Amino acid sequence: MTEPPVKSQIDHFWYMRPVLFVADVNRALRFYIDMLGFWKKWHEGDGAGTVCQVNRGDCEIILCEHATRRDKSRLFIELTAEALAELRRELVERSVPSKETWWGYDSIQIDDPDGNELLFPTEGNSGATVT
Repeated sequence: MTEPPVKSQIDHFWYMRPVLFVADVNRALRFYIDMLGFWKKWHEGDGAGTVCQVNRGDCEIILCEHATRRDKSRLFIELTAEALAELRRELVERSVPSKETWWGYDSIQIDDPDGNELLFPTEGNSGATVT
């Protein structure tokens, strides 16, 4: 009896962008750009719309102004040791409110104006395995 051939697994690339609901898309844009160093990739309605995207490095976030959605989200953003050191400097230079917290790892937490949480783990960013 002959064994059936083993199918090779195909790795598919999954691409995702979180959507954060905000009360005022322009206020959120100012926060992400001015305070966190993102740049605006697109803004629906030629800049007059209620949905836009901000990017920084490979981090892409869609901001959506919605009349009734006030859900809060938590993003876990892992940086290299160098990028984490840069983030720490920028937080001080721009007087961005942040706090030390724990969410599986020691982390820096930044809350946007709508209460969405951005968590940056402060351990394991050098490429070392976190236990």
